[in-house]
Amino acid sequence: MYHNRAMRGGMPMDSGDGVVTLDQVPRWNDTDHRSSLPHGIGDPSSLLYFSDPLTSAEASLGTNGAVLRFPVDNEINSKVYLWRGNPWNLEVDAVVNSTNESLDEAHSSPGLHATAGAGLAEDCAALGGCRTGMAKMTNAYDLPARKIIHTVGPKYAVKYHTAAENALSHCYRSCLELLTENGLQSIAMGCIYTEAKGYPREPAAHVAIRTVRRFLEKQKDKITAVVFCTTSSSDTEIYKRLLPLYFPRDKHEEEIAISKLPADVGDENGETVIDERKIRIKPLPAVPTTLTKSFTNSTDIPINDSGLILKSTFHLDSYLDPAFMSLMKDPDQRRKEKWEKAAQDQNGFHLAKILGFGDLGGPPLSAAEEYSLHSRYLAKANSLNLSEIAEMKIVYRGGVDIEGRPVMVVVGAHFLLRCLDLERFVLYVVKEFEPLIHKPYTIVYFHSAASLQMRPDLGWMKRLEQILGRKHKRNLHAVYILHPTLGLRATVFALQLFVDGEAWQKVVYVDRLLQLFKYVPREQLTIPDFVFQHDLEVNGGKGLIVDPRTKYIYQRPS
Repeated sequence: MYHNRAMRGGMPMDSGDGVVTLDQVPRWNDTDHRSSLPHGIGDPSSLLYFSDPLTSAEASLGTNGAVLRFPVDNEINSKVYLWRGNPWNLEVDAVVNSTNESLDEAHSSPGLHATAGAGLAEDCAALGGCRTGMAKMTNAYDLPARKIIHTVGPKYAVKYHTAAENALSHCYRSCLELLTENGLQSIAMGCIYTEAKGYPREPAAHVAIRTVRRFLEKQKDKITAVVFCTTSSSDTEIYKRLLPLYFPRDKHEEEIAISKLPADVGDENGETVIDERKIRIKPLPAVPTTLTKSFTNSTDIPINDSGLILKSTFHLDSYLDPAFMSLMKDPDQRRKEKWEKAAQDQNGFHLAKILGFGDLGGPPLSAAEEYSLHSRYLAKANSLNLSEIAEMKIVYRGGVDIEGRPVMVVVGAHFLLRCLDLERFVLYVVKEFEPLIHKPYTIVYFHSAASLQMRPDLGWMKRLEQILGRKHKRNLHAVYILHPTLGLRATVFALQLFVDGEAWQKVVYVDRLLQLFKYVPREQLTIPDFVFQHDLEVNGGKGLIVDPRTKYIYQRPS
């Protein structure tokens, strides 16, 4: 299918569609690559950068006493490549596809689906979409790469250029984070910004290059290669001019970069720094005791009464700096304290607590409060590296059920034995469920060989239901529980009674693997080996044969 592609000067010739390995692509710091740079690159006056709404030449720093923002780092430079051609021909761990929120073929990078094959479209449809600035991964099918990382670039408008710039930066960073979280080391990245979304190409190249540089500064031990791929001569020339600014290979290029870098090269992640949004802590002016007491008491008033607070305390604006107001407690922490206080004030014990199901006290949440709670957890989850939770394989994506609904798999034995940090686990669950809960979906729970001990209790389950929100309950089609025990059935009954009847009434008990495959096809599930063994032990192999070598399941002849 593939033919070796001839190489000339580090750039592919136009003939052939062969597989190209990394050793055929020169690294950025290779000496022969410097000869391919535009004439006069060593002359500071010839290294012009773009003129656009984001930066201005007048903001550039001088060479005298200037701080080097991107010093020479040969180790980082050795991991950077510049490739003229489609990423689909490169033999790397992952390639990046620039697409839209629906991940459909029509808006994906040109040529990707045709090269990868028909299976890719099905994988993309099962992902449930992707938000702007985020990234998701699928198999690469017929590509020489192992995986495809799909990301959604922002639309561009001059008046919102800062938001677009940061969203584009987050695209590149999300792709790199997904790469390292999955133990992959090399990636080929085309231009995520597209003509259709109106993003100026040269400003976008600045964002792409500096974001990769900042990420490599932190994670260079986990990445072996980042290949910038260009498909047009204009993009190639842009990258040749800008790469020396962020990846200087010697002191001479380092000095050139001082005068030619934009004034704003972002923060430690490459995102634009907005001075107006920095938190400034100022001394609190002297405030009368009565006003301070009034303000302190008002923080405990329920959210529904916030309008009354504003009316009665508007005069505090002249005493309190807005930056100081931002130092208030985290809303989730305040709510948790309210729940604990409400539980302490209760007379007697709740029936659930008597039965050992945990504390189910605390006020019910309105739709707005649930939405706010979910949004805060999702934002925090997206900002953290939760790879250690993913490696536990407690919760992971499956394929689709018999009616095409995406499937989330939960392994009870893994949770009970391995999960330690429940708060980080909640964040991971929120992050993983987010793409699914907006449309009908299914949960498959393997209770095989799981302990009867109920960990965590129903109070924790109630909180998790509230964090996932009402879309989760409304769009959940069914929860298929494989190998249920009497204790688990009692637990589910308690969940229906005390936690959430709407969601837990959708439980379907499944005693055999073959019965489960009537709802979710075998090829759509990744099943741990011990589940097969448990099924044989419990059911005695009736109607089921498992190949011990391939783990393939056959129907036993009658």
